[in-house]
Amino acid sequence: MIPLRDSVPSRTTPIVSYLMIAICSLVFIVQLTAEDSGDSIIKRYGLVPARLSHPSAELVLQQRIRLQTPRGVEERIVHEALPPLAVPPWLTLISCMFLHGGWMHLLGNVWFLYVFGDTVEDRMGHFGFAALYLGTGVAAGLAHYATDSEAVVPTIGASGAIAGVMGAYAWFYPTARVQAILPLFVIIQVIVLPASIFLGIWFAIQAFSGIAASASGQVAGVAWWAHIGGFVAGSLGALALGRTHHCREAVTDRRF
Repeated sequence: MIPLRDSVPSRTTPIVSYLMIAICSLVFIVQLTAEDSGDSIIKRYGLVPARLSHPSAELVLQQRIRLQTPRGVEERIVHEALPPLAVPPWLTLISCMFLHGGWMHLLGNVWFLYVFGDTVEDRMGHFGFAALYLGTGVAAGLAHYATDSEAVVPTIGASGAIAGVMGAYAWFYPTARVQAILPLFVIIQVIVLPASIFLGIWFAIQAFSGIAASASGQVAGVAWWAHIGGFVAGSLGALALGRTHHCREAVTDRRF
């Protein structure tokens, strides 16, 4: 399901949300304009769990590539030493949030942040939202690390931090309405669901996929446990902040 809008109006301009979208977009442009299409940037700034476990070790990345040969297209496995990090290993927990692997990866993330971020930022305030975004992004990276501490494949993307925003939204506004597109083969259906149902389905997909990936021994692809860790961290952060005077009162949502 692709969210279109939610029923909760924002009372303030979501400055931090827009700033994060702008930074991610600018960094992606830098990746695209790099000589190697950003491959070295990903390897030098992405989160590699094994680098947290072995900061001084020389790591080798194993990749499967396709080559055109006289006999046709063949798959081969190549080994490549990872270049030195541009930042300390622990700092990649933050730098990896601003890197993306392609247009769909970027657009999907910034769109979910656009739909859900303004409401959460309005409730938490700009400083609180920035702390939530970065904090849950780090928590997501640590959750990914905990599930595969020896992985050498770089992990990138704002998905973990945005999952944290969605977790906070689910806690703050469970009865809000989310209008979404549900693609059914060639039919496009627009539906309206309670936020608790929409985000609950999203979380269930992440949990099922994460368990399935762990059971199959999958070590590359989507960082499902980062999404799960970010969502849980966001929910807990909203729960904690919601009990203090730093959080604004909930706004009445508009129905559609």
